[in-house]
Amino acid sequence: MKANAPKRKVFDAVDVLMGEEEVRNNNDIRELSIDSIKPFHNHPFRLYEGERLEDMVESIKEHGVLNPVIVLKTEDGYEMLSGHNRQNAARLAGLKTIPAIVKTGLTEEEAFIYVIETNLMQRSFTDMEISEKAAVLQERYDKVMSQGKRNDILKEIAKLEGKESTSGHGDQKLWTRDAVGAEYGLSGSSVARLLRVNHLIEPLKDKVDKGSLGMKTAIQLSYLTKEEQEMIHDAMKEMHVKLSQYQVIKLREHAGELTPGRVRQYIKMADPNKKVPVVKVPARLIQQYFTKMEPDRVDQILEEAIREYFEKREV
Repeated sequence: MKANAPKRKVFDAVDVLMGEEEVRNNNDIRELSIDSIKPFHNHPFRLYEGERLEDMVESIKEHGVLNPVIVLKTEDGYEMLSGHNRQNAARLAGLKTIPAIVKTGLTEEEAFIYVIETNLMQRSFTDMEISEKAAVLQERYDKVMSQGKRNDILKEIAKLEGKESTSGHGDQKLWTRDAVGAEYGLSGSSVARLLRVNHLIEPLKDKVDKGSLGMKTAIQLSYLTKEEQEMIHDAMKEMHVKLSQYQVIKLREHAGELTPGRVRQYIKMADPNKKVPVVKVPARLIQQYFTKMEPDRVDQILEEAIREYFEKREV
C-alpha cells in the first residue's frame, strides 16, 4: 500500500454490507479461533496477493472483520466455506479469533455451492484463472443445479451479501453445456474443454494457469489416471521439458500401461513430423578449433559444451 494513501475499507465476498439483519439473527454467529478453521478441502480459488491482500490487512487492522465468515462444523473442528481471504488477512493482522456463521449437516454439493457462489459474487468470471473457471463451470454443470436445496442456499448467500441472486441461479432446470456457456459468453465446446481441467492433478492445473501447459495438451492428460499424471509431472520436472502434442498422444495411447520408465521413454521421443532446425557452426570457429579433428570428435565437443552451458543456466 502506498505511503500516505487514504485508507479504505476492503471487503471479501461476504464483506459486502449485509442489509438483512434477520439473516444475521437467524444464523449462529460465534467467535472462533482462526487456527481452528481449516481451508475447504477442495478449494479451487487462489488467495489474494500483493496490494489487494495488503489493503485487506490494513482494513482489518483498522475496522476488524466486519462480517462473519461461513464455516462447516466437522468432527475435528471447522472447515472454511466462505472467507479464506479474510481468515488469511486477519491472521496477518494479528487477530487470534474471527466471527463465524457455523453450518452443520451440509452435503458435499451444498458445501461447494457456498464456496463457488461467494467467490463469484466478489470477482468477475473473466478475471479468474483457467482452473478457477473450470471449477465454477463444473458447479454450474453439476446436477446440484436442479436441487431445491441449492436455491435456499443461494437466497441466504444473496441476503448475506446484500444482493439479489443473479445469473439464473434460481433456475430449476439442469444446465446443458450450451446453457452454461451462454451464461459466461462461451460456446458449449469451450465449456466441455474447461470441464476437463477439473480432472487434472493440482500441479498440472497450476501449469495451465501459468501458461506452461497448453490447453490441448492438458485435455489429453486429463484422461489419464491421477497416478499416471503424477508420473508425467515428475518426469517433466526432472527432465526440464514441455510436452509436445505428439508426445502426449503417445502417452495417452499407452494409458493403463505407463510406468515411470515408459513415461520418460515416450517423452524423449521426437516428433517425426516436426522439422529439426539446421544449425551451422561459423567457419571462423571451425578454423580456430576444429581444423584437424574428425567429425565425430567435433560432434562430441559441441554436445558437451552445449550441455554444460544449459546446466549452468539451470543452477
